[in-house]
Amino acid sequence: MAQWTSAVGAPQLARLLRSQDPCEAQLTAAGRRLPAYRSLADGIRRLVLEGRVPVAARLPAERELATAVGVSRTTVAAAYEALRAEGFLESRRGSGSWTAVPAGNPLPTRGLEPLPPEAAGSMIDLGCAALPAPEPWLTRAFQGAMADLPLYAHTHGDYPAGLPVLRQALADRYTARGIPTMPEQIMVTTGAMGAVAAICRLCTSPGERVAVDSPSYANILQLMRDAGARLVPVALADKLAGWDIPVWRQVMRDAAPRMAYVVADFHNPTGTLATEDQRRRLVDAARSAGTLLVVDETMTELRLDEDTAPPRQVCAFDPAGSAVITVGSASKAFWAGMRIGWVRAAPDIIRSLVAARAYSDLGSPVLEQLAIASLLEGDGWEAAVGIRREQARENRDAIVEALHRHLPDWEFSVPRGGLTLWARTGGLSGSRIAEAGERLGVRVPSGPRFGVDGAFEGFVRLPFTVSGAVAEEAAVRLAGAARLVATGAPVDTEMRHAFVA
Repeated sequence: MAQWTSAVGAPQLARLLRSQDPCEAQLTAAGRRLPAYRSLADGIRRLVLEGRVPVAARLPAERELATAVGVSRTTVAAAYEALRAEGFLESRRGSGSWTAVPAGNPLPTRGLEPLPPEAAGSMIDLGCAALPAPEPWLTRAFQGAMADLPLYAHTHGDYPAGLPVLRQALADRYTARGIPTMPEQIMVTTGAMGAVAAICRLCTSPGERVAVDSPSYANILQLMRDAGARLVPVALADKLAGWDIPVWRQVMRDAAPRMAYVVADFHNPTGTLATEDQRRRLVDAARSAGTLLVVDETMTELRLDEDTAPPRQVCAFDPAGSAVITVGSASKAFWAGMRIGWVRAAPDIIRSLVAARAYSDLGSPVLEQLAIASLLEGDGWEAAVGIRREQARENRDAIVEALHRHLPDWEFSVPRGGLTLWARTGGLSGSRIAEAGERLGVRVPSGPRFGVDGAFEGFVRLPFTVSGAVAEEAAVRLAGAARLVATGAPVDTEMRHAFVA
């Protein structure tokens, strides 16, 4: 049985190789020109590590790639052999060759778990993309919830589909945006993670293929791995240009994934905003392939640049509700401590999700649901989101300026919304920078956390959670970590003092 889950055509691979810096691809550190096979092998290896070519992607036959790249078949054969020797390629007679990551390079396991509050004094935490609660709106929301609680205290308190008042408020919000929605199309969940977990349990079985953005949200990737899904990564378009629709169509045709998980609005971790045309075309592709499209909208509200026109939501292009399931949450737009999310889908899907909930968590907390309903029914939600946008915009600008000063060789595009920035680390290992940074007092997740099977080694994710002097100090510590990695120096007490001072 073949081990590859997607395929890269020869013209596509040739285009990706040409997009690399030609000097970087052809010269050694000493300035001597590399042999053609070595340059080709290094180019493919970098594409795999950056996630632009997915892990477990079938590569073109030697003759096809030789024609597309303009080299001899012998050169391609030698490059493939070099990649096999280094662990970046696996082959089987009759099945072809597919990309891999060398053994002994497991995914990092640290960087996204929330830092204990007591450690905040000694560690700058850039691991968790979440901001403090917007006050006074949090307190007011719970005061309103407490006033409404006695009515519900006389019931058993279990509402598997969610409180009717919150389902109605969420449905009204979709309708106001031009997407007619009934309360029967809404299920309230315990955060977006609870929503995706419920959808995975209902709609996929262990071993089935699920297509995902590459990179994508690390915690969702791990959730799906734990559920037994076979993840099929689909690379984003270059320069935060949204989805690469031709590649998505090819993956849906060749891999036939049962489900796809995407983030259309201010993508986590890259900040990418999919265009309206991309949304329409992706829905069409999913419907044609019979793939269920799960769209994560947790960042939708966080538009930081006012001149960025918000595209229509993805579900607007699926009026029958046959192809798209939407996931929303109050965690990013309001406060992660609320742990309230929701699913919008066709009524029959919602009924199935609610029925299956009897075997998981039964329902979400009543008080928190009342608090969110109170915000949505008045002007509290918009006011709180306005505070959140202002905080995130200030933090984004501060971290961008600090990175330009202290890490000028790091490459990134400034996202126009969301809570995260995706930075290429100047050719250094993101995993090693994360390890050195934690010892120097700054916690940052490395790129491989957001890829499938070890891709994106040359990246880190930076959330917009600090500003001012703290953002400056975070950049200083990251620069110290980068210098340690570049020189191969160990991190001890004296060095920590020297690099952080």
